[in-house]
Amino acid sequence: MPAHGVVQSPVLVGRDEFVALADRRLAEAAAGAGQLLFVAGEAGIGKTRLLGAIARRARARGFTVVRAAAFPGDAQSFAGLLLDLAGDLTSAREPALSDLGRSLSSRLRAISTADGDAHRQRRLLVQNVVDLLVMAEPGGPMLLILEDLHWADELSLDVLGHLPGRLASRPMLVAGAYRSDELYPKLPMRDLRARLLPQRLAEEIRLPRLNPDQIATMTGAVLGRPAPAQVVAAIHDRSNGIPLHVEEFFAAIDQDALTPQSGAVVLAAAVPDTLADAVLSRARHLAARTREVASAAAVIGRSFDFDLLTAVTEAAPAEVADALRELREAYLVMPGTDAVTFDFRHALIRDTLYADTDLPVRRRLHESVARTASERGYRDEFISTHFEQAQLAERAYHHALIAAREAASISAHGEARELFRRAVRNLPAGLSAVDRADLFAALGDEAAATDDNTAAAEAYKTAHDLATGVGEVRAAAALVPRMVAVAHLLGTGLDARVRTLRGALDSLEGVTGADRERARLRSAMAATFLMDDGLDEAIVHGERGRAESRRIGDDEAVLNAEATLGSVLVFVGRMEQGWELLEGAIARARDTDQEAEAARGYRMIGSCASVLVEYDRAEHWLAEGVRYGEKVELWNHRHYMASHLAHVQWATGQWDTAKMTAQQALADGRGGITTRITAQYVLGYLAMGRGDWNAAAELLGEAFAEGERMAELQRLSPPLWGLAEAARCRGDHDTALMLCERGHEVSANVTDAAYLFPYLLTGVRAHLARDDVEAAQAWSDRVGVVLAARGIPGTLPAVEHARGLLLLARGDVAAAQRTIAAASESWQVRRRFWEGAWALLDLAAVAAKARRHAEAARLVAQVRGSAESVGATTLVDAADRLAVPSGGGRPVDPWHPLSGREFEVSQLVAAGLTNRQIAERLVLSPKTVSAHVEHILTKLGAARRTEIAAWCATVRREPPGQ
Repeated sequence: MPAHGVVQSPVLVGRDEFVALADRRLAEAAAGAGQLLFVAGEAGIGKTRLLGAIARRARARGFTVVRAAAFPGDAQSFAGLLLDLAGDLTSAREPALSDLGRSLSSRLRAISTADGDAHRQRRLLVQNVVDLLVMAEPGGPMLLILEDLHWADELSLDVLGHLPGRLASRPMLVAGAYRSDELYPKLPMRDLRARLLPQRLAEEIRLPRLNPDQIATMTGAVLGRPAPAQVVAAIHDRSNGIPLHVEEFFAAIDQDALTPQSGAVVLAAAVPDTLADAVLSRARHLAARTREVASAAAVIGRSFDFDLLTAVTEAAPAEVADALRELREAYLVMPGTDAVTFDFRHALIRDTLYADTDLPVRRRLHESVARTASERGYRDEFISTHFEQAQLAERAYHHALIAAREAASISAHGEARELFRRAVRNLPAGLSAVDRADLFAALGDEAAATDDNTAAAEAYKTAHDLATGVGEVRAAAALVPRMVAVAHLLGTGLDARVRTLRGALDSLEGVTGADRERARLRSAMAATFLMDDGLDEAIVHGERGRAESRRIGDDEAVLNAEATLGSVLVFVGRMEQGWELLEGAIARARDTDQEAEAARGYRMIGSCASVLVEYDRAEHWLAEGVRYGEKVELWNHRHYMASHLAHVQWATGQWDTAKMTAQQALADGRGGITTRITAQYVLGYLAMGRGDWNAAAELLGEAFAEGERMAELQRLSPPLWGLAEAARCRGDHDTALMLCERGHEVSANVTDAAYLFPYLLTGVRAHLARDDVEAAQAWSDRVGVVLAARGIPGTLPAVEHARGLLLLARGDVAAAQRTIAAASESWQVRRRFWEGAWALLDLAAVAAKARRHAEAARLVAQVRGSAESVGATTLVDAADRLAVPSGGGRPVDPWHPLSGREFEVSQLVAAGLTNRQIAERLVLSPKTVSAHVEHILTKLGAARRTEIAAWCATVRREPPGQ
């Protein structure tokens, strides 16, 4: 959506401690102990926003709020701030305040025209005004807000300086704001601050710039969704952490363009008009020579050093020093980290001055900067930037290529990608096809590392076409494993990828010296079959690739093959052997600095453990892998591991954390389809657990559609199960069974247990809900035989659990109790929250059937408590349907059409309580209460809370337990 008009963050970010401090001072003022509070910070830092938050809190406490402000030029005026205050008071509704405003105005105007001893009259005026202000009685405590004190005149500040001693016994808080970076030595506010703060006659809040995490929070609040990490970093860099700059960016750009791939570019090109106009307004008052120096500095960059600037401007050092002094006084530049460097105060100042410099002048300056920097040994990245801007392509290419290779060697993959792109843009006309193929292959590697998979695929294809065109068969074949890996991330199906790999192997038939390429193609073939759970084929190709790689001493390919084989082994049930192989591959890859293979190893072990219900192992390796991926800037691996970490967090009942992790992975990893599918089905599971059926259907349906297009079991089966389980929870048992059959079909074809096990319980419960015990038994037998064949420990509790449900359905209560209890304990040991909660409800049903009502009630309460703690309203509703009295008798009817808990909430809504008050009363989270209210509205067919109250008035029932 293109942004327009004014954009303001809906939340105040990074200021909680200051709001809390203001709350304390308001409380003290209300008790009769007033004081003076300053809010200081640079322009745009959020002083007015903070004062607005303080004002809202003050009004909520019963304060009368009065505002006044100084304006540019007031420092040379007579009582400008006080006159503005008088005007605000005069227009107040309270008679006491309007009388105060008129008295203040008349006294100020009288002294301005009086003759005689002006000094004495001024002293008397100050005292009279102070008396008027502190003795005002608006009927309660008062908050006086004074803005832009850096522009205030001496008389107004003199009054302000006399207030603290009188406020200590009055119910008044005075809050004044000023720009701390613009207190010129000649401004009166500078002297007042220096006098009051050391004597503790006033307190100062100094607002800092926002850090990257706070920028992420603010950006997410404006967008209504988590922003990609690359976009957050670009916003932080461009805005310098100033909240107003962030909001101005959003007002100036198309928000939908802020993707991981394009966001940084969009932001780099944006200079909001409001900010540019402010900079140019200051620049117009500079001396001509100073403006020339500013243009040259802007061409050099955000930071620049004195010697380079002097050389580029061809001016005398004294002239440059004078110009820099003027730029500092205009608040455009400031000293850098040492005696010879300087920085523009904000990136936007530099960009504005750069854009305002004529193009021919810019190009001439860029060339001068590049040649001077080259002679003086500056970094190749810096030199290449300026040669490109000067349109000297060959020299730009040369320096960019050197810098790109250096960046890649130290894992600065984002920087390397941009430098290789610069080299491509400046390709010399006579460069050979082989060298061009190498360049595009390197660009593809860096684009893949940074999760820009579309760009990687294009670069690899160009490199492959160039190599093939000049008969470089081995070079072309060497590219194919990387091409196939990227194609997989873009959703290319198994058959097409296998054809590509086999075609590359065929092209090497009879080619001497191609053992390395063949071995790597075999390893890639193994990984490709693994993705579709073609485990037998994966083992054959993996072992062959590993043997060939060992024979030729290609350690990188050995590590790749071992990570693939380890993953296959854990999926076929050879757990210890597989985990050992994976952990060993990671350790060796890290020891030998083979970063890509180490990151892939983390990815494989973490995702395998996530799927195989080995959550302790998964959390350890995924968390470590995410950190490693960030360290070496291998972003596709990092984002994919984050999405699987979200899956583990969902599975272990950390639902709020899972939501944040999945949403961020989705925002960051849109370049990789595997990351996107995983994050979507995790969010779909959460929506299912919280009863948001529309969101669940949308998220799971989209993930399933993409997984089905890829024709990979591990992509399509998890969202397919989510759709089946959601249908069962909604009572649509026919749809649930149809989807379960599809899930069984795709898993049974490859004897998969890891993705099949959740379907076992979903299908059994759906058949039993239709009172078809025999069909439930048949389904349990069909699925159970596959799970038993693989023998994966994390999947086997499902077999025991299903058997217990069948025993209960047949009336064997004692055996059902033992069997379900064993399954419940296994789920708890495995930390599987969803099935574990249902197992406890099953035990409650067993206890109720055996008339052990106290035990049943205890189990229901246990499930309800754990479900409410994560907002799992689907489980809460199920628990309410099983609610039983502690003293015996038949189960209490749900409060149709509401559950017992929902009826409890509806009564409090009818009593006029807010969601937050209800949450406090029932010891729930506000989010859980909000979900309950939404369900109540839906079940009652109501649109407003008043309709809930009207419905409550028609029933005379008490909720269960009362």
